[in-house]
Amino acid sequence: MIKNIKVLFIVFIVLALISPGSAIQETKPEQIQPKPLEDIQDILAWQSIRSPVISKDGRWFAYRLGPAEGDGEVFIKDTQGDKQYTFSVGEGPRSASGEIAFSEDSKWAAFTVYPTRSEAKKIKKQKKSTYNNISLLNLSTGEKIDFEKVRRFLFSGENPSWIVFQKYPPEGQAKEQEKWKGTNLILYELASKKELNIGNVSEFAFNKSGQWLTWIIDAHGQSGNGVQIRNMKTGVILPLDTDKAEYSRLTWTKEGDALSVLKGKEDENFEDNLYSIVGFTEFSSASPKKVLYDPKEDANFPEKMTISPNRTPVWTEDFSALIFGIHDVKIKENKKDDPKDEEKDKDTEETEAEKEKAPPKPKVKPKADIDKEDLPGVVIWHWKDKRMQSQQQVQESRDKNYNYLATYLIKTKKFIRLADDTMRSVSVAPKQSWAIGYDNREYELTASLVGLRYQDVFVINMKTGERKLALKKFQYSIVPSPDGTHFLFYNEGQYHTYEMATGKTINITQGVPTSFINTEDDHNVIDPPIRPIGWVKDGVSVLLYDNWDIWNVPVHGGKGVNLTVNGKTDGIRYRSRYRLDPDEEGIDLSQSVYLGPYGEWTKKAGIGRIDKGKTGVKMLLWEDASFSLRKAKNTDVYLYIKQTYKDYPDYYVTDANMKKAKKITDANPQQKDFLWSSGSRLIDFESAKGDRLQAALFLPANYEEGKSYPTIVYIYEKVSQGLNRYYAPTASGFNKSVYTSRGYAVLMPDIVYKINDPGMSSVWCVVPAVEAAIATGVV
Repeated sequence: MIKNIKVLFIVFIVLALISPGSAIQETKPEQIQPKPLEDIQDILAWQSIRSPVISKDGRWFAYRLGPAEGDGEVFIKDTQGDKQYTFSVGEGPRSASGEIAFSEDSKWAAFTVYPTRSEAKKIKKQKKSTYNNISLLNLSTGEKIDFEKVRRFLFSGENPSWIVFQKYPPEGQAKEQEKWKGTNLILYELASKKELNIGNVSEFAFNKSGQWLTWIIDAHGQSGNGVQIRNMKTGVILPLDTDKAEYSRLTWTKEGDALSVLKGKEDENFEDNLYSIVGFTEFSSASPKKVLYDPKEDANFPEKMTISPNRTPVWTEDFSALIFGIHDVKIKENKKDDPKDEEKDKDTEETEAEKEKAPPKPKVKPKADIDKEDLPGVVIWHWKDKRMQSQQQVQESRDKNYNYLATYLIKTKKFIRLADDTMRSVSVAPKQSWAIGYDNREYELTASLVGLRYQDVFVINMKTGERKLALKKFQYSIVPSPDGTHFLFYNEGQYHTYEMATGKTINITQGVPTSFINTEDDHNVIDPPIRPIGWVKDGVSVLLYDNWDIWNVPVHGGKGVNLTVNGKTDGIRYRSRYRLDPDEEGIDLSQSVYLGPYGEWTKKAGIGRIDKGKTGVKMLLWEDASFSLRKAKNTDVYLYIKQTYKDYPDYYVTDANMKKAKKITDANPQQKDFLWSSGSRLIDFESAKGDRLQAALFLPANYEEGKSYPTIVYIYEKVSQGLNRYYAPTASGFNKSVYTSRGYAVLMPDIVYKINDPGMSSVWCVVPAVEAAIATGVV
């Protein structure tokens, strides 16, 4: 079934003309009884855990807890003891990256403090700007230091001695017509509490080791603009580049041993700035080595184009090249200097005599008097447009910021354009020797009309720019190997690897005794693939999933090994792997691999582990619940989230074996004051077409065996997996918890869709599900 035509709807089946509240028994007046979720303020007060972060040593866990509307708090907890810090932090956004952080040595924490809800409303009425503050906490002493009007903060990487704060611009600067972005940057030494103020800073970044802090100066009138760097051990500041220019996109390499930045300058012939790239290496020397690439000095650079400010320039791993984007620039209009434009103006001038002969013009309603409601809303789409108008509207921002990938080779001083109008989409493979390009021009219109998306896939040599056709009319995704030598692709029921240097294609799954065709995918596609788990470290093999088990298959084919062993035989789906190291480059099978198993017919779930060098999964947790897992960076301290139909997804701290878990969050203790579902039941049924399916039936609050209840049926795809999911009350849309609290039962049946018949597919599944639910006596 095509997802775009699916309909989400709710069917109310009222089988008894009773008030849902009548199912609730009367109690003695002196007892404090839970109440239904009926007051909107009670629902909006439901809290959620946001921005969770664990310190590198696993000793501290921090998060923001806040309601849908209203002020929140930051909690910082000792995972090994009972110490806890709690601070009011106002009403922040639903999610915010980097709003809570720990220093590398786990001795300090910093977090953002927002205006309270009432403060923000008051400031908004006064048409003033709101500002965030930052709090710095000494975790051993509990001392808190506040810094006002700070919009961003950053600890000093692996050198845990400093924290830097970037201040907001003053009101006067924000109102200036000639804008500049620089504001005060405060360097704060954690041990001595000494501060150093650097003015007019627009961007800043520590390298990985924390030895170097670099920043961009962006001052009024571009006075003193440039890139500067400070050695955090010696305090020496060096100017890396200065010019009357606008600098942006400052970035270190992953290892922190090279730096790159864009440099934009005005040009009298163009409306946009013209950009160049400045790169720096060899920071171990007294003076870092500088590389400048200015397209204006390169005859091979395309005319009327410049380096794009919308893509961050990056070094290749071996520092042999810089990778960046390029885009078109607008030429300034200057009709006075163009004789053709002057002749055109003369031709269109009307003489006084011609005006007199002309018929009187109709009276037009003055522009100022035209009501906006009088203006029609028109969307025009030409049938030859390759993209539907709706798609063009959705992708407007992407189109506006679009740029073509390019590279500059340092040693040979050679510019290579990797993407152009014949191949607009290009991505660089790991290790930057090869790039993969996609050309969909031949198929773009068909994709808009029928939804089937194809593209021709090319391999591009990053050193020469040479293109080589790899796949014709390809439909699915390309997954490059972590060593950048191969990519994985799927075709006609089999997975293949493509060796980019030789062009050799190998069918790696033809000898594996299972199928990787996703027979459960209801898109209108023939034999779609099951998404792979991922590449193994160094690209030696691939982990593939057959909807039950995980198979380790060599990159050049051969015997595939079933790592999980019992998935298909025991009805367990090993459908996810926990990526516990965010910096990993491929799955390391020399270490333990943690999985998220799920029982297809029991709805149980848990956390499993494949120990290094072994096959078979050791079940560490296996319950009527749902789980997720994360880990501290430098130690075997683990955090898992556990949820059920009645238990909010709170956090538990534990060890590598998931033993002696300790619950460390309690997001919604007020839940005890409200009526909640009395339980959940799993119903087995068969569709009218013979499909084995299930439905989750949630009992109403205060359910009594033998009584029947009004029931709501929620219909959308396969939803019985939600049997052990916690549905936090919400004020909009359908919410299972709100309805069960008010005395309704809620039925959530699975639907499997037959190709080209979504409507009847729903009928064939939902009607038997409702009949099975009625047979329970609950409905």
